[in-house]
Amino acid sequence: MFKFLFLLFIVVPIVEIGILLQVSEVIGGWTTLLVVIATAFFGARLVKLQGLQTYQKIQQKSAQGQIPGEELFSGICILISGVLLLTPGIVTDVIGFLLLTPAVRKVMIKELKKRIHLFGPGAGQSQFFTYTSHTHYQQDYESQGNTFEHPNDDPDRINRPSGVIDGEFTRKD
Repeated sequence: MFKFLFLLFIVVPIVEIGILLQVSEVIGGWTTLLVVIATAFFGARLVKLQGLQTYQKIQQKSAQGQIPGEELFSGICILISGVLLLTPGIVTDVIGFLLLTPAVRKVMIKELKKRIHLFGPGAGQSQFFTYTSHTHYQQDYESQGNTFEHPNDDPDRINRPSGVIDGEFTRKD
């Protein structure tokens, strides 16, 4: 963690200052300043636009009862790109604009899917993040020839136990 923070707060600003100085020698100091301000302004507008679109997609998926995993990941990428675009510098701007590109985010999601082991029915298919509907205890119970009905499968589930296990615990502070 210390290496990451060292990179973030020491190395990145030094690299950014060095690149800004080199660019200002080529195109001039005022032009470099205008480029930095323009990328921040343009980036902020793109972040706002894509952020609102992603927020609407999250709401739609949630209303349909689906898990908006890819949309949440896109939202995180858009948030990070907003921070990077508002930070003065050329490297951070390039990374910020890359994170705003939907094609880049799709590649990142595809790579992330390969690295994360998903459990449950439909894992790795249409939903990015899925959860298992059966615990190991339920699977053991079913493997012994018993049947398990999920409370949400039956409209008369109000008359059935809620699946809550009573127990006691002691808090040790």
